[in-house]
Amino acid sequence: MRILLPTGSATETIVRKAAKDFNMDVVVTGEIASFLTPHQLHLLIKKEKYDMVIVSGMCTASFEQIERETGVPIYRGPRHAADLELVLPLLDTITLSRSIPADDFLTVKRAAEAYQHINTLEMAAAFDYIIRGTKIGGTSRMKVLAEIMDAHRQEDIHGDVERFFNAGADIVDLGFGFDATPKDVKRVFTAVEDIDRPLSIDTQDPSLIAVALGRVDLVLSLQSKNIPIVGKMVAKAGAAAVIVPDDQTLLHNINLAKKAGIKCIIIDPLLQPVGSGFVSALKKFKKSIYPIFFGAGNVVELFDADSVGINALLGGIAMEVGVSIIFTSEHSDKTQGSISEMRRATEMMTLMHNRPYPKDLGIDLLKLKEKRRRREPPLEYDSINPAKPMTNEIEYDPKGNFRIGIEGDTIVAVINGRAVRGKRWQDVFFTILKNNDVSLFDHAAYLGRELYKAELAIRLGRSFEQDGEF
Repeated sequence: MRILLPTGSATETIVRKAAKDFNMDVVVTGEIASFLTPHQLHLLIKKEKYDMVIVSGMCTASFEQIERETGVPIYRGPRHAADLELVLPLLDTITLSRSIPADDFLTVKRAAEAYQHINTLEMAAAFDYIIRGTKIGGTSRMKVLAEIMDAHRQEDIHGDVERFFNAGADIVDLGFGFDATPKDVKRVFTAVEDIDRPLSIDTQDPSLIAVALGRVDLVLSLQSKNIPIVGKMVAKAGAAAVIVPDDQTLLHNINLAKKAGIKCIIIDPLLQPVGSGFVSALKKFKKSIYPIFFGAGNVVELFDADSVGINALLGGIAMEVGVSIIFTSEHSDKTQGSISEMRRATEMMTLMHNRPYPKDLGIDLLKLKEKRRRREPPLEYDSINPAKPMTNEIEYDPKGNFRIGIEGDTIVAVINGRAVRGKRWQDVFFTILKNNDVSLFDHAAYLGRELYKAELAIRLGRSFEQDGEF
């Protein structure tokens, strides 16, 4: 198979090095590979016989017409020349995309394959219990239980529960504080009764547990004080229960639960936050005949560090000690996104089957740092024009000023009572230009900066302040 690989002079050395062991014609078409035009490519294809063309993933031109006229398939390579050495060896096993840069395409493809493998493993997995169609324990994937604290105080509990499931929770836990009443519990569970997914109640109050037993699938938590009161009711309802130690040992409380007739027992040795006995508590998490519950959420909430890495590490620790259900929460602003992060962590642990490390799995939890930095050729220039400090004097655009903000997962730009909404900063900016709402270059540059900041805030779950530091 003979392949044409157009490139630019700026990246020629990198491209030739990547292509040296393949039957490829590397042709320089200008300084920058992404500036390749359909006309240039057509002339190159007419000169020789090629089976395939791989253009830069940064090309914005459409080559559909050229492909139709020549019959030669034209695919997008990676956006960065440095990634060619990773893409070219795969050409015998994959078909690249005609529209998506190869690095993005392969990332999506690997992720899709990873999730397909996760689903296949879960379908074949053994289990200890099934809770409303969800496998618990055995060789099944570690399940994510996400808590909604003070469920009786939430304005839209139905929407909150659905949002948690959509974020990746396998079980949604409804927590009730000391001020909750049986009437509150009944109202909350009535509001979510049409959601046919596993729900749990988080309280040690027997009167609240009793009210929820008509719908609840799992009870958090039972111990020596409430098992004598509500244990038989839990057993009769067929609900699963998380058993915890109190002034009695965990083993003692397990035996109480068994005597009450509870069949689906899950044990929680109680994980302590870092600095308050985390390592000592881990020693209590040992392989057991019962599925193990792991309270990771409390560790993350009580740690002023980004939740992504902490959730990843806790997911790995939980896997090593044989956990079946891992608890997470999004009580504070700093832990927003923990549900999806923990779900991804459990999926990574599933993919670790027969692997020594949780890397190169097809999915990851890298959000700010790169797995591998790209090395592009240095810039070439003949002279330098030092940047001058921007003047403090502001020239206001006669078209008007924009107020930029975020609403949910969309960017909103408002001018003169009109709003432009979109999920991508470039779409909002393009619409602003098409609407002829900006006339000054510096105002346009300012808008691009602020709109991109807004998109980053949405992607990273941060707050956004126009004109403020990100």
